[in-house]
This record gives sequence, structure tokens and C-alpha cells, in this order.
Amino acid sequence: MDLSMNSFYGPLPLWIGDLVYLRFLQLSHNLFSGDIPMTITNLKRLRQLSLVGNSLDGVMPWSLSNFTSITQKHTKRPWVDMSIWYTGYVGKFREVWPVVMKRQELKYGLRVFDVVGIDLSLNELVGGVPEGITSLNGLLNLNLSWNYLSGKIPTKIGAMESTESLDLSRNKLSGEIPSSLLDLTYLSSLDLSYNNLEGRIPPGSQLDTLYMQNPSIYPGNIGLCGPPLERNQQRREKVSEPVLFSYFGLRSGFVAGLWVMFCALLVKKAWRVALFRLFDKLYDNTYVFVVVSWGGITGRATTI
Repeated sequence: MDLSMNSFYGPLPLWIGDLVYLRFLQLSHNLFSGDIPMTITNLKRLRQLSLVGNSLDGVMPWSLSNFTSITQKHTKRPWVDMSIWYTGYVGKFREVWPVVMKRQELKYGLRVFDVVGIDLSLNELVGGVPEGITSLNGLLNLNLSWNYLSGKIPTKIGAMESTESLDLSRNKLSGEIPSSLLDLTYLSSLDLSYNNLEGRIPPGSQLDTLYMQNPSIYPGNIGLCGPPLERNQQRREKVSEPVLFSYFGLRSGFVAGLWVMFCALLVKKAWRVALFRLFDKLYDNTYVFVVVSWGGITGRATTI
């Protein structure tokens, strides 16, 4: 069901949990407000949930583990292909389903049945990220950015082993980055920027590679330390040293030149006289130019 890009407002209805056969729910970019109803977790077959760009507040539902269709142990059976089933029983799939994933909007046709994701970004959600979300080990895309979420990142986040894109940026998350994040071997897009994270970044080639591809993973977390941030800081310091040296060199040379000229004017009377005459001449020329120009302007205005 796609009701995105409309002007629906008010709270999400409680009866939304009665649509138990729903697999895709797109309510993004509306004016919905209030809490996300707990009944939404009754949608056990849901594989794609998008509530982006509303004014939803309150906490995230804590029973997200009820989305059993987003767990690997309940993924589609190898002999069942949803795209083939849809074509055979419903007809040709004519929809274009937009999915924001890996910092870009991707548009899917029939293959949307293979995309599993939750996007609650651009809302006003508060509270912590529920631990139950780590049981959704079939989730490919999780975007909770641009909210007011606080607390720590779930320690077992590495259990979401299928995740390819994880965006927790622009929240108020605190504490250390869990070392289990290194277990997300399929992760190709990560954003933890602009939170209150602290401590050392877990060492590992996985996060180092992601940082090399996108250095904007960690900005805005002044408490974070350790590689790769230290290496990047050292590189910036090495680059800035000659720049600072050139700046101070130019500044000191300018001051020294002014001082030499001032001392010379104190000693040489003829130089002082010549300088004052030069200033007088410039003043006279400027005065004559202004008077003549102003006279020409007022003369044309009178003629008109």
C-alpha cells in the first residue's frame, strides 16, 4: 500500500494492525503526527515500512521482533518467488517503488519483493533504539536518521547480519560504538554522524574501508577517538604546517617592512616632506575630480 506524498494528517489509525496480509507500507511525506501505534507490529508479513518525513513523535515500538517476515528464519522458501507468484496470480507489476538506501533513492519494479527495509527518518521520535530490532536479521536497510533518539546503540546490532545500509545520523545517541558492528559483513553504507558518541572506534578493516569510501561517517561526535580519525587528523596537521609557516612568514615580513619605512621617515626629513606633498597632491586631484563630476551631474539634471 502506497499513500506517500499526500496531505494525510492526524495520528496513524490503530486499525492499521488489522491489515495482516500487508507486505509493503509506504506512508512517507505526509502530515501524520502522534505515536507509531503498537498495533503496527501485528503486520507479521511486512517487508518494507516507510514513514519518512512526517511529524511522528513518541518512542519506537518495542515489539519490532514481531515482524517475523524480516527475519532470515522466516524468509521466503527457496521454491517460492514472490515476483513469479505476483505475476501469475495478480498480473503484471506496474508500480515503481522508491526506496532510499545507501544515501540515494533507488527505484524498484518487480524486484522490490527482494528489498527488505525500515525507514523512519525525518520524524520527531524520542527514546532509545529498541533492542528487539536486532532480531530482524533479514533487514537490508535501516534508516532512523533525523530524529531525537537517545541512549546507546544496541549492543547486539551485529546480529542484523544481512544489513547493507545503516543510517543512525542526526540523533542524540550516546555511548560507545558497539564492537558487534564489525559483524555486519554485508554493510556497504554507514552513517553515525552528529550524535553524542564517544570512545574509541572499533578497530577492523570493515569500518576502515567504509571510512575511506565516506569520511563523513563520524563528524559531529566530539567524543570519538582512535583510528581512522587519528590518522586523518595527523594528515591534516602535516598539510597545515607549511600553510601556517607561509602565513606567519608573510605577516612578519609585512610588519617588518612597515617598521623599516617608519624608521626611515623619522630619520630622513626630505622623505617626510616628499610624502606629505604626495598626499597633498592626491587630495587636490581627488577634490577637483569630485567637484567637476558633481557639477556635470547637476547640470544634466537641470537641463532635463
